[in-house]
Amino acid sequence: MNFKLNNLPKRTVKPREVGLTMVMDKNLSLREIDDFLTVNLPYVDMVKLGFGTAYVLPNLREKLEKYKSAGLATYFGGTLFEAFIARDQFYDYMELIQKYEMPLVEVSDGSLEMEHKVKLDYIAEISKVTKVISEVGSKDNEHIIPPYKWVKLMKDELEAGSWKVIAEARESGTTGIYMEGGSPRLGLVDEILHEIPQENIIWEAPIKSQQVYFIKKLGPNVNLGNIAPSDVIPLETLRLGLRGDTFHHFLDENVLKEFQLK
Repeated sequence: MNFKLNNLPKRTVKPREVGLTMVMDKNLSLREIDDFLTVNLPYVDMVKLGFGTAYVLPNLREKLEKYKSAGLATYFGGTLFEAFIARDQFYDYMELIQKYEMPLVEVSDGSLEMEHKVKLDYIAEISKVTKVISEVGSKDNEHIIPPYKWVKLMKDELEAGSWKVIAEARESGTTGIYMEGGSPRLGLVDEILHEIPQENIIWEAPIKSQQVYFIKKLGPNVNLGNIAPSDVIPLETLRLGLRGDTFHHFLDENVLKEFQLK
């Protein structure tokens, strides 16, 4: 850090298991990645190449190598996994992730309906080769999953071999664990947290208000995903109480009272 500032929330340090920040890379160029890493590297843990962008990106291997050289785990968006499954190309996908030596693989069913037992089999199979993160929740706002079912799905996927489970929100932050306007489904979040340890969950939170909600609810070391590259530093200030939205949340009440008396 650039100078000393007392009584800040304690952040986990890299390599982290909790307090993770996952960034979505939808179309960064190689030069933009260099600029991104120069500023944001200490605060990023994982980078997702959003949805099916890996198929159309030029310089895919060079892009992955830049992130790998910086010590960041990368993975392809779950939609790409689903695109392979929909075309009966699971083993082609397995070859793909081994070809590019992917340290993480996302297994999702947000766009493609599949029996959950089948999804669990995919998780178990892929976890023999590399680390799996699985996503729970639909990208369709009309498909509402009851809270008890969210919990069971997450539990089963962790037991099948997932390292973390992702709570779906899309890059828009308007579906899955959120209502159409972006507000969290409060009862759903509480039900999940009642049964699933928070360190096992990555909450997709692309909107600032969503980041603020989870930081205030679960602390500075909550796992957050689908963060835009330009929002990494602003998010870190939210985690540390160095932005108005969380400024008072992390200040000791006695310090505040003393300040108000002066």
